[in-house]
Amino acid sequence: MPVKKPTEAFLLSINSFIKKDFGVVLLSTSKWLLIAALIGAIVGSASALFLVSLNWATNFRESHLWIISFLPVAGLLIGLAYHYWGKDVVKGNNLLIEELQSPKKVIPLIMAPLIFAGTIITHLFGGSAGREGTAVQIGGAFADQFTKLFKLKPRDRKIILICGISAGFASVFGTPLAGAIFGLEVFVVGSLVYTAILPSFLAAIIADYACKAWGVGHTHYSIGVVPQMDAINLLLSLGVGIVFGLVARSFSALNHGFSNLFSKIKYPPLRPVFGGLTLIVIIYFLDTTRYIGLGIPVISESFTQQEPYYTFAIKLFLTALTLGCGFKGGEVTPLFFIGATLGSFLSVFIPLPIGLLAGIGFVAVFSGAANTPLACIFMGVELFGVASGIYIALACVVAYLFSGHTGIYRSQAIGSPKHLLLKRHQFLR
Repeated sequence: MPVKKPTEAFLLSINSFIKKDFGVVLLSTSKWLLIAALIGAIVGSASALFLVSLNWATNFRESHLWIISFLPVAGLLIGLAYHYWGKDVVKGNNLLIEELQSPKKVIPLIMAPLIFAGTIITHLFGGSAGREGTAVQIGGAFADQFTKLFKLKPRDRKIILICGISAGFASVFGTPLAGAIFGLEVFVVGSLVYTAILPSFLAAIIADYACKAWGVGHTHYSIGVVPQMDAINLLLSLGVGIVFGLVARSFSALNHGFSNLFSKIKYPPLRPVFGGLTLIVIIYFLDTTRYIGLGIPVISESFTQQEPYYTFAIKLFLTALTLGCGFKGGEVTPLFFIGATLGSFLSVFIPLPIGLLAGIGFVAVFSGAANTPLACIFMGVELFGVASGIYIALACVVAYLFSGHTGIYRSQAIGSPKHLLLKRHQFLR
């Protein structure tokens, strides 16, 4: 049999690709470009409206502090709404993760308005919560409606849900790369869904663009000085990563602990009522609003000045209580707060710049709590620049490992265990 020349073999290979594969790839790319563009435009616009509404709620609360006294009433409203209209979507992000793992039925569209209104009410009346959960649920609920519209197959439905999650995350934080990876990484620990990689990136990028096209901006943070990496700084990065991982684990455990505690109240709408009463008492004795809402001013402050040792702990407790009793919102921005203020405080002991430690903590605690180290590394680079990338990457990976098989999303499954001695089939609890 004659041996083909390299040039001839190459040309035959190109010809075969054009005849057999090019059309399929082009058709698939065009299909997902259209779907991702629709999802990105819708979810990005919804995120823009949500961020504007959230900003209004925060400003109104800070100008009318008396409204915090009605937190139990707000909790009752949220509890009643979910009890009578939202039983099918009360699991929130965990429902999206479960549908990704084992698709059953299309996410009810009512998830979007319920989580939107619930989060705004939580922030308006003084709960300590975030925004990522809201954007992700809005994205997932809107995106999944395309399953019926386009009569998509089950394998395509998974990709649609990933697109919605990626679009929501990317647009609410202004981090399209991190958003795309988050959607691919979040539902199975230690695994990525490469079949959805193009649609996920397209949806995230378009959603981020759509949000900004409405004139909605995002908070900017600056690390400042980034020292050269050497052996000492390498060890310091690993060390703080351990601390951030243990704190992430503590937050997840406390969050689940409060959920279990309040679940003993048999009538669900009363759970946020009692939680709201507890929050009012704590806020009264704290005599400050630094620890409620998103806490963006404190996060920004932590990059330039040293925070007290108790700042992160108070935010951790209040957020776990707020979400555990049934108020709505996300965990991520509070995790940014916890990590940034803890990193700021650690500058007392760690000979690294305060801004760098705050930036590392900002993403590393999130990495450990959400079990999404790659998304957090991308987020760190997008927010703080590539100069700090090595420090951020090391801390995020170590925090991920030391947070154990726990996390803020109970429905995450273990695709690949973090440690070989841990059971592969173990679920996050």
